[in-house]
Amino acid sequence: MSKAWLNEVTWNDDGLVPAIAQDAETGKVLMMAWMNRESLEATVREGHAIYWSRSRGRLWRKGESSGHTQELVDLRLDCDGDTVLLRVRQHGGIACHTGREHCFFRQLQAGDATCWHDVEPVKKNPDDIYQ
Repeated sequence: MSKAWLNEVTWNDDGLVPAIAQDAETGKVLMMAWMNRESLEATVREGHAIYWSRSRGRLWRKGESSGHTQELVDLRLDCDGDTVLLRVRQHGGIACHTGREHCFFRQLQAGDATCWHDVEPVKKNPDDIYQ
């Protein structure tokens, strides 16, 4: 299979592109991570989200330790070619390493712009997920 489609992605200076994972059914934004050529190609090939972990310096198969995998439903490239959108089926109902449904659980609330507030519940204690 031709990999010319990878050349249409605008990679940053580190060879990465931001990747937004969105629940294909609800439209809820689950998380943002980074992908390199290898992880994006592997995601398409395997049909499950595979990211580039900057902290680990290696491919990160979403759910490899938690079991909360992301099945690829649809893949989009934005108009500038510098962000990818993965529409996924989030298995296990948890996308965030904090045990929440998604990573965007902190909110700066009107009237209290002094700190971020956790506004989404923990669905499962991370200690029970990552043993």
